Parts: sequence; C-alpha cells; structure tokens
Amino acid sequence: MLRILSWNVNGIRSCAEKGLFDWLAASSPDILCLQETKAHPEQLPKAFLAPLDGQGGVYRSYYASAKRRGYSGVAIFSKREPRSVTSLGIAEFDDEGRTLIADFGDIVLFSCYFPNSQEAGVRLNYKLRYCDAVLAACDRLVREGRHVVVAGDYNIAHEPIDLANPKANESNPGYLPEERAWFDKWVQAGYADSFRRLCPEPGKYSWWTYRVPHAREKNIGWRLDYHCIDEALLPAVAAATIHPEVRGSDHCPVGLELAL
Repeated sequence: MLRILSWNVNGIRSCAEKGLFDWLAASSPDILCLQETKAHPEQLPKAFLAPLDGQGGVYRSYYASAKRRGYSGVAIFSKREPRSVTSLGIAEFDDEGRTLIADFGDIVLFSCYFPNSQEAGVRLNYKLRYCDAVLAACDRLVREGRHVVVAGDYNIAHEPIDLANPKANESNPGYLPEERAWFDKWVQAGYADSFRRLCPEPGKYSWWTYRVPHAREKNIGWRLDYHCIDEALLPAVAAATIHPEVRGSDHCPVGLELAL
C-alpha cells in the first residue's frame, strides 16, 4: 500500500507551531506533499529538512521555493527515494515555486500549488497557462506508459457539490466558469478526481475562509485540494480521504491510498 497525503499548510513555519510535525509522525504517510510553504530551505531548521517519520526513520525532503520570499512554494517529504525530483521547467511557474515532480518509476507524483486567479480574475490567464502546462506534462508521461498522481491545492472547486454556496460564488476566484471549464477538460483528457469517484456525498470540503466567522465550525467550505490520477490507475485506489479534523491551516490534509 502506498499512502500519500497532501496539505496546503499556509506557511510551513506557522503550521509547524500548530503541530505539523507531531501530526506527520503520528500519521506517518509514505509521502507527504505540501503547498504554500512560504519558505526557502536555508531558512529552515533541521526538523523541516529531515522530519521524523514516527517509525524511527526520517523523511527525505525536497523543496521548490518562490523567488519572492514568504510566498508560494511546495515540498515533498518521502520515505522512498525517488529516481529524480524536478520542477515543471517553465520559468514563469518555477519562479513562483509551484511544482515538484518526483519520479518513483511507474508512478510520477506532482506536488502542485495552482495559482489563485484572484479578484476579478486578474491572474486567470496565468492560472490557465499553468493548468495547461501541468496537463501537457501529464500527457507526456502517460504516453510513455507511466502513471501520474497530481496532488495539491488546485484552487478550483470543480462542481456545485464542491462548495457550500455555489450560486453566491459564481463570479469569485476558484469557481469562475473558465476554471471549471478547464477542470472539465482535465477530466475529459483522462484524469480522475480520486475522491469524488469514491465519494458522491456533499458537504466534504478542504478549505474554509477566514473571512467568514466560524466558517469551519459551520462547514461553510470549498473542496480545493485533490489527488487526481490517470484513469488507468483507478483500479489501484483503495481509499481517498479528507481530514477536516486536522488543524494548523485554513486547509486540511487530503489522502490517497494505492494498492501497489
């Protein structure tokens, strides 16, 4: 079994103060993907670079950081040593530390922090270019006969079931028609939303805004965090989970278990 967790930590140092590494040791996934780390490795102590796995070992850590300090960034902590870890290879996205791609042989794992389209969609074109670049990278790998897992904060609620108030948010970033249309294209291209394929129930969210008082307690949320996989990998999915009980960020972790 391969257990993967993914979490937008909204600042790895802030989340660490709220129990990130205790939670990691207790849950001990094979791989943890992080988004919005907001840090460069040289700013971090050893606990962030070789975190304990809760079973007497340590995780290998890989970071992609934005040129701008305190912004964006992704990481992967892994018990397994990947063949290679690379970025997307496109400067406008790599400069914001948005992607790590870990090659584990038959499976290639992406940790992605998809851009926020922002108010009035001022970064929508940038976001859609990033989305298409990820899609193109996945297509190349699938054509080679590889499986892909794209974990991360997509900053898109795909369908009405994926947020508490869809009608009220139709013109808001994360639920713009163009963003949802891209997600449709992504699915039609052969990439499955693993959680939704296993769980058709509403009210399952991974992000709650700080702007609405007690949004998390009232479960006024959005599902923005996903593990999407190529369709051929679906038979291996043993579980796809969301963990709203885990605090430390405005997002919660999401999980994927593969019977491999």
